[in-house]
Amino acid sequence: MALGWTSSSPLVLHGRHFGQTVFALCNYPALLTAGILRLEELQDSPIEDYPADVRREHRVFMDLIDSYPGLLDRLTTGEEEDVSHIGELLGKGASGARGDDTKTLKSAVLEWLVPRGQVVIPPLSRNIKSDRGFNHEVTGALLCPAGLDWSDIVTKLSLKSGETAVRGDQWPMFLYAGYEYDPEDPWKGLLKGEILIFGFKHVFTSPSSVDKEPKATRSGNAYLHGMKSVTKGSLAYIATQVRFALSSSSVFSRTDTVTDSENFYHSILDLLEDPDESEEVVDLMMWWTRRIFPNSSSSHRNISQNSALSKIREKRAALQARANLNIT
Repeated sequence: MALGWTSSSPLVLHGRHFGQTVFALCNYPALLTAGILRLEELQDSPIEDYPADVRREHRVFMDLIDSYPGLLDRLTTGEEEDVSHIGELLGKGASGARGDDTKTLKSAVLEWLVPRGQVVIPPLSRNIKSDRGFNHEVTGALLCPAGLDWSDIVTKLSLKSGETAVRGDQWPMFLYAGYEYDPEDPWKGLLKGEILIFGFKHVFTSPSSVDKEPKATRSGNAYLHGMKSVTKGSLAYIATQVRFALSSSSVFSRTDTVTDSENFYHSILDLLEDPDESEEVVDLMMWWTRRIFPNSSSSHRNISQNSALSKIREKRAALQARANLNIT
């Protein structure tokens, strides 16, 4: 017997926030079904034995289970149709949030293209996107893949005509602070573009907070869900939404090969979840959290002097330094 949850179920609301902050593009019924089966398999073989894509899928599944108390019990004690129904409600929430954000950013992004007080020339329509993307000087410059020169007429015409196809893993200039890319230091300014900050505030703290000091309003998504730090998933999500808002495509689709949004989203997550890039990623996420949630405890990492914690850290550092000397 299917569980009697309606469209107003807390699962729909949870799906909205989970999609925005953890993982946006997935088939939730399939994720749940595969996750439950894998829990049984993992009794005989470790997760490390599985391919990278399966490990990520399972990590998402476990994040979902951990974020909703009692969900695992409902999934494992219910019937197959119950699992499917739960997945459909979560998916409804995730796709609903994505659709709402796509709709509001479509218009809002036009306010962030040029400095306040200036106008976009030629003007862009709020309702029709066909003149965006590489069809417009401003949006084209922002979407131009890092490493290509938008000011070069041959490059510009090739991008506009589609002769130069842009894959999702060819990251656009708007991801970079000051919209400047340094090929010698590709991490410099990455995922710190101003338009990304505007987009994040618009979706998570409230549209009115874009031009104000960081503060999560009581009606904002972050406040409603107790969000106190920027997550890797939320950063990849906003980057994907802003990229689509700047494009000339009218309908967001995971299978759209023109915008290649799913590949773009995964490529950002791949970087942020890469253990080899952890040092840069930790710094990046701290930068974002301080920017969006300056009053959050997770944005303050200074340890009080002479505290027990500071003494533990000092002792650990001394032991590590001594060990390094012995090694050399």
